[in-house]
Amino acid sequence: MSPNSRRSHDGPTNISDSDSEDEPKLPLNQFYPYIRCALCCGFLIDATTITECLHTFCKSCIVKHFFYSNRCPTCSIVVHQTQPLYNIRPDRQLQDIVYKMVPYLEASERKQICSFYKARGLEVPRPVVVSPPSVVVIKRQKKDNVPQSVFTIPPELDVSLMLEFVGAEEGINNYKPLERRYVRVSGEATVRHVELFIRRKMELSPSCQVDVVCGDHLLDHYQSLNEVQSSVGEEALQDGLLVLHFGLVLPAQS
Repeated sequence: MSPNSRRSHDGPTNISDSDSEDEPKLPLNQFYPYIRCALCCGFLIDATTITECLHTFCKSCIVKHFFYSNRCPTCSIVVHQTQPLYNIRPDRQLQDIVYKMVPYLEASERKQICSFYKARGLEVPRPVVVSPPSVVVIKRQKKDNVPQSVFTIPPELDVSLMLEFVGAEEGINNYKPLERRYVRVSGEATVRHVELFIRRKMELSPSCQVDVVCGDHLLDHYQSLNEVQSSVGEEALQDGLLVLHFGLVLPAQS
């Protein structure tokens, strides 16, 4: 290599180095609102974004949140009436940014994952490798072959329920909490079907009675949900959901 060419190569390098030194350096805590999860207050891990409002959380945090709510934790928008997990997507670009900004975070998370699986005698999953564009196109073509009906809600499930537990009578203690409060069912289903669902999920004893109320109306077992919705009217709905309150009581003694 000639001396002239060496000088021409060294010149731009020195200029770029001086430019980088002149760039202002900001403290990491100024970026906390953009790289931390609002639910756990830690740095984002498996960053996952809600498509309806574009707020981002850790994947595990937002999935746990949707067990008991269908609203965004930040802006309270209804993500989905019955299946909020349909409207979340992984944000790999943001996750890459977080890993680059926070030293040792990726290595620490990987170490914890390995420890978790090894402690349970499970095979440690391999890191996700970003495939080249050509392979991605092939994968998309395969996904397009999947029938779209797999991801759509059947039309016969036309009523969305929100089940609100109001409490149990004194003396009733042995029951599990109802984790699945949001249910989509057929309007032809009866209050009896709802009661059986509650009994199964809460593992209630046969001696326990379930009273279901909509608005100010105590519902009969034979009433269909369509009848309940038409008889009670708009006051029975909240954000498009038919709200049913239920309580656990002991049977009346004769």
